[in-house]
Amino acid sequence: MASRRTKSVACFFNRDYLIRTLFCGLLLCLFSACSSNNYAPISNLERPKTVTKGTYVVRSGDTLFSIAWRYGRDYRELAKANGIRWPYTIFAGQSISLSKRPASSQVTKQQTQLEKKPQQKQTMQLKPQPVMAKGPVVWSWPVKGTIIAKFSSTANKGIDIKARKGLPVKAAAAGTVVYAGSGLVGYGNLVIIKHSETFLSAYAHNKKILVSENKKVKAGEKIAEIGSSGANETKLHFEIRKNGKPVNPLWYLPK
Repeated sequence: MASRRTKSVACFFNRDYLIRTLFCGLLLCLFSACSSNNYAPISNLERPKTVTKGTYVVRSGDTLFSIAWRYGRDYRELAKANGIRWPYTIFAGQSISLSKRPASSQVTKQQTQLEKKPQQKQTMQLKPQPVMAKGPVVWSWPVKGTIIAKFSSTANKGIDIKARKGLPVKAAAAGTVVYAGSGLVGYGNLVIIKHSETFLSAYAHNKKILVSENKKVKAGEKIAEIGSSGANETKLHFEIRKNGKPVNPLWYLPK
């Protein structure tokens, strides 16, 4: 009888020891996880960084300007690397090299595609390239509202302005619309305007786009309406890019 009692007590303590050991191990595991440097992945809606490798296959609705914007590149750089001349016509299914060096195969492919479209090729030759103003770009605010997110070279490549839904979005400077669509993930309904050979500006998350590509706009002209497309709140995301690189809009907008 004493032997059985001793075994029962031993089993009890062994079981108690096992439970305590498992509990301590669980606590240690949880503590390690909390103190680990393995942070959660960055949201896939973050604006992509500059890409200088690989290729991009053109989709319907793309323009050379929107592709350059998507990968943080200067449109002239992409045009040169791919043998694309003004007015920078591209075709769905065409491969665009993202390398900074001219790719002979891409140039040959572009020439072949143009040869298949003799009328378009002739139009490109006859249509003169517009002369952009050489003077400085005069900037104005695209909308009246409250800045809710400032420029950051790593997280936010522009500024976010909170404003009432439906309010007019205005061109921040005179220029030509080079993209109007919703093909860039994270931007919603987007308008990109070319102001000079150096500067482009973008207006994202619009409710409605009121201009089309190749339209010339004046400073202060209504181009869209405030909305929340591609975003979780009503706002305007506004960017300025200089030679393809994002710059802080607050450096250029009036105080």
